[in-house]
Amino acid sequence: MKGIAIIALGYGVISGADAAVKWALPEVGVAVAMIWRGVFGMIAIAILSRGRGLVPVRRPLLALRSILHCAVTVAFYLAWFRGFPLGGSYAVNAAAPLMMTLLAIPLLGEKVGWRRWTSTCVGFVGVMVILQPGGELWRWEAGMLLAGAALLALTRIWTRVLARTDTPQAIAFALLAAHVPTGFLLLPVFPPLGPVIPAWDIALCLGFLGLANGCAHFLFARAFAIAPVSALAPYEYTTLLWGGMLGFLLWAEVPALNTLIGALIVMAAGLYNLHREHVRKREAEAAARNAAYGTVT
Repeated sequence: MKGIAIIALGYGVISGADAAVKWALPEVGVAVAMIWRGVFGMIAIAILSRGRGLVPVRRPLLALRSILHCAVTVAFYLAWFRGFPLGGSYAVNAAAPLMMTLLAIPLLGEKVGWRRWTSTCVGFVGVMVILQPGGELWRWEAGMLLAGAALLALTRIWTRVLARTDTPQAIAFALLAAHVPTGFLLLPVFPPLGPVIPAWDIALCLGFLGLANGCAHFLFARAFAIAPVSALAPYEYTTLLWGGMLGFLLWAEVPALNTLIGALIVMAAGLYNLHREHVRKREAEAAARNAAYGTVT
């Protein structure tokens, strides 16, 4: 229960950070927002971890993961800059767990049975219901967000690999650290839209963005340290609730009916995949115990 409470808080914090950056983006641009996120995010993680466990072990893979995650950030920031709804972007991103199911086959050697194949296909049908040709989300930014969701799924697969050698705070710190040089490199593409030092309210939003990201990643690390993944994974979908609520309160965004129906389909498929993964894990553990018992007897 403590792990569930912590991760639910983490997703609430990260949703607030996304709302803050969506608010500030029209004033500062994509690259500047990335720099602020990286600087203040690193500060937050360094303080919360007391500077411990920040040195990476598998540097090449960690660097590649962090760079790919920067590409995910660019995709979402650019979509929000162009007015893509916050809740709609979360609905599209709900496809990431489904993509993880597919990527785990070649990257982790996992076996996916016909049930998970079927539910994954149903989930992607839900994505098409969300996008609905001719609907409010049928925009080129949605395709960019889907590509970002695929990269996000890949980085999560690599997180499983990195967790064997690197601490959660080292993984999160490296991710946010990569945002600073990437932001500076992207300045010619996404130049600042205002003064170097923004107005106090925008600066406050950007500071909250970075600090909240750092705190959220620290909360995620703490939650996964005290509770199993199978218990925590379903709460990722709480961002759909946060995104819908914040989008309505701040920008009067009201999701279309097809967006809500499609999101429910994707959520159901993702949760079923998680259930089947849990069942397979229990079956494998039972088989291992029986084999060990047979060897002893």
